[in-house]
Amino acid sequence: MEQKASNAQSDLEQMLVDETIEPKALPLSLLKDITNDFSDDREIGRGGFAVVYKGVLGDRSVAVKKLSKAYMHETEFDREIECLMRAKHKNVVRFLGYCDDRQRSAETYDGKLIMADIQQRLLCFEYIPNGSLDLYLNGT
Repeated sequence: MEQKASNAQSDLEQMLVDETIEPKALPLSLLKDITNDFSDDREIGRGGFAVVYKGVLGDRSVAVKKLSKAYMHETEFDREIECLMRAKHKNVVRFLGYCDDRQRSAETYDGKLIMADIQQRLLCFEYIPNGSLDLYLNGT
């Protein structure tokens, strides 16, 4: 794991024990590493706009929400981050950080090689091990 991701992992681990630390930008390499490259066995939830994975940091865990590519425009994503950073309450799952990664990649389209922007947006939250909230809301 590269140095930047290693430092970010230490920061994230510290956030899990110190609730006064503010959410921050997290590198894609760290989120890939702690979710085993977003493997199917780490998937803990799925919806219309995202897949949620369990990220493992030693003996602690986080929830990493990988947004679909078409989920939201940049301005909406920025607003979402701002709202999540403000939402601080004992009954709200704690927002730990975000990733807005854009890389250019050589892709084939209509038989031609093109350079495409590949964008990945992710949100990181504390992991609550008690299952899905909808089970409690529906009384099942």
